[in-house]
Amino acid sequence: MNKYLLKLYITGNTVNSQRAIANLFRICHQELNDEYSIEIIDVLEQPEKAEQAKILVTPTLVKQLPPPLQRIIGDMSNTQKVLLGLDLINQDKN
Repeated sequence: MNKYLLKLYITGNTVNSQRAIANLFRICHQELNDEYSIEIIDVLEQPEKAEQAKILVTPTLVKQLPPPLQRIIGDMSNTQKVLLGLDLINQDKN
């Protein structure tokens, strides 16, 4: 079982969406080894999932596991922000 369950909400095949996907996979590969599962959810194709998760802005990353639930908004280019949101670093290390 994967330690991290991540859901990335995007809007279509835009540059921003592609950047968020690439950055997220890069960070996970570097920091989480094989202990993660990523689900990409296109809000244009699955609006009900976005509505259920209360997604208002894309791209948005939702860390479901391990608790607590965290949300990170943006293209995931700020590695420190993503690591902080995944609880891989402490806030005072920034």
